[in-house]
Amino acid sequence: MKKQFFLILMLFIAVQVFAQPQLQDESVKQIVIETKHSALVYSVGKSKKVSQVYLGEKLNNAAEYRLQRNIHEAYIPSGTDNLFEPAIKMLHNDGNPSLELLFADQTSVKDGNLTTTTITLKDPQYPVTVKLVFVAYFDEDIIKTWSEIVHQEKNPVTMTNFASAMIHLDADQYWLTQFHGDWAKEMRMEESLLTSGIKVIDSKLGTRANIFQTPVFFLAKNKPADENSGEVIAGTLGWTGSFRLLFEIDNSNSLRMVPGINPFASEYHLKTNENFVTPEFIFTFSTQGKGQASRNFHQWARNYGVLDGHKSRLTLLNNWEATYFDFDEKKLTDLFGSAKELGVDLFLLDDGWFGNKYPRKNDGAGLGDWQETKTKLPHGLGYLVEQAEAKGIKFGIWIEPEMVNPKSELYEKHPDWILKLPNRDENYYRNQLVLDLTNPKVQDFVYNIVDEMLTKNPNIGFIKWDCNRMMTNIYSPYLKDNQSHVQIEYVRSLYRVMDRLRAKYPHLPIMLCSGGGGRTDYGALKYFTEFWPSDNTDAAERVFIQWGYSYFFPSMTSCNHITTMGKQSLKYKTDVAMSGKLGYDIRVNEMTTEELTFSKTAVQNYNRLKELIWGGDLYRLISPYEEERSVLMYISQDKSRSLLFSYALHPRFSTRFSPVRLNGLDPNKTYKLNEINKMPSIRSFFPSEGKTFSGDYLMKIGVSLPNNNELTSAVIEITEAK
Repeated sequence: MKKQFFLILMLFIAVQVFAQPQLQDESVKQIVIETKHSALVYSVGKSKKVSQVYLGEKLNNAAEYRLQRNIHEAYIPSGTDNLFEPAIKMLHNDGNPSLELLFADQTSVKDGNLTTTTITLKDPQYPVTVKLVFVAYFDEDIIKTWSEIVHQEKNPVTMTNFASAMIHLDADQYWLTQFHGDWAKEMRMEESLLTSGIKVIDSKLGTRANIFQTPVFFLAKNKPADENSGEVIAGTLGWTGSFRLLFEIDNSNSLRMVPGINPFASEYHLKTNENFVTPEFIFTFSTQGKGQASRNFHQWARNYGVLDGHKSRLTLLNNWEATYFDFDEKKLTDLFGSAKELGVDLFLLDDGWFGNKYPRKNDGAGLGDWQETKTKLPHGLGYLVEQAEAKGIKFGIWIEPEMVNPKSELYEKHPDWILKLPNRDENYYRNQLVLDLTNPKVQDFVYNIVDEMLTKNPNIGFIKWDCNRMMTNIYSPYLKDNQSHVQIEYVRSLYRVMDRLRAKYPHLPIMLCSGGGGRTDYGALKYFTEFWPSDNTDAAERVFIQWGYSYFFPSMTSCNHITTMGKQSLKYKTDVAMSGKLGYDIRVNEMTTEELTFSKTAVQNYNRLKELIWGGDLYRLISPYEEERSVLMYISQDKSRSLLFSYALHPRFSTRFSPVRLNGLDPNKTYKLNEINKMPSIRSFFPSEGKTFSGDYLMKIGVSLPNNNELTSAVIEITEAK
């Protein structure tokens, strides 16, 4: 009986001890990575293993990170004692399938707002080194991390897992928000409670990799996060290819996140002294919900993530809906006048301008033959550039340089330049195939398409770079015995081409187009100024699509065009498009006098307010997923100006929306409200037109908006009254 009591007593004491935070040994090395409001902390124990001990809100006293008792190995390898998903898996020359990664070194370099921390790990038995690199963007509350893998074995080693990072969390519950869809229904948002086991968001598509799943997510701790509250991580992978975001809850209810290149069909044979650099995983931690996480991403993207994030963008008129493939010089030059009358900056010539042996009359021929079609453009692109400039606008051009039609001279001359399986029928999507960009000759070809066009026509002011096909039936004649490298090397090769182009043309605006939503990632946006979110330009659908993208991408990167798609009014389409990078793809000559007057005024308003839209802080006020309307606003950094967009969707009969409480204003300032973008013949029904309110009132009481009816919209300019 005494023995039983003693055992119970000892068990009770043990439970009490381990229930309390355990102060780490003072001799344990801490590695603290901090931003303005968050911290990621690692420690090095006596075993020399590096462990993550903290991810969350920054503590005032860094020494108190030692109180954390939940420790997880930082970058867990495969083959030893790991029972769950590894970050890295390697097969050595001698057939040993294991790794052990121990601490070797750590450096930290501060450069203004950026601090780069490198943790070096080494295997004690094999000449393998893994570096974990972290860049902390202090003001933006963003951390960017990746891994670098190198070895000195005599022959290549085989890697079947190679994560960019492994991030750990501990909570009672984990809520995942993901974004998925298909062509014309991109960025559909869905939230779910993670359960024990593995959840994977991935793509195996190679080129147009984001078409089904987008490599972005929110992960909330303990309960779903909303716009303004909740602990949440927002993360994305900077990679323009097949990706995998893996989330695993283990037997202790701890979560590990493993983002990186999708290892599917991508076994990698790493050569001696070759440095394998994984894509960047970019994330932020917010205690103020998804809204603050978004604003962190937007600020970081404008400062670091997007090419020329603080430079102005061009408002364009595209010819696609006006002409499709059926045009000649006269039709195009007539449209230049429409662009000028509308007041936009640029005319963009879309698909159909190239090919002579196989003229581009539809999408079945000519792709790959990048010379002007003589029957359509006898004077070449130079003539169009000159005529556009004579009208006071710039000229832009569409290209799809990574693809080829079988009905083309390029296909006939270089069948060895194409990704296709030997001894199998060719597999077509949109009547085209993918060029083998892993081949340096193909890289030169793609580079020269752009370089020769710009050398010959240096005043071309814009490029729309399309990519309408994913990879299927993959086989590279160039890579021969390394077919499992194709998807990885393709993306690296694309980046090499873009590096060359940007070295020579550092600031040329280029739209990242991929059939809509096929390429929307920060790996590519280093080289591009904007992206095409969707081929679906129906304004009611765009409310949801643009809402989804707004979580991770600033407004000036999202190209929103007014077209004839959808049955909404021109005002509604304009108001929806105006909340991002405005553009037109419409027959201006078919507008009524009132519509043209309205559109010209809208462009003037946009030119006056675009810096606020692009650079302001975004506050999403009413979600279209929660009500039959969407309301959002942009606020200037000094809180003196704001612009509110309100879109009604399909409310039921007699629905009267409640007043909307604004957010982000200065409670001590007074603001005047005015509705803009009004049709000339329709008076404003905005009850607060011309009135002034304190920021405190607008945020606590709110304002009634004038668009309660189905598919109506309003744009409200809010200006500090002095």
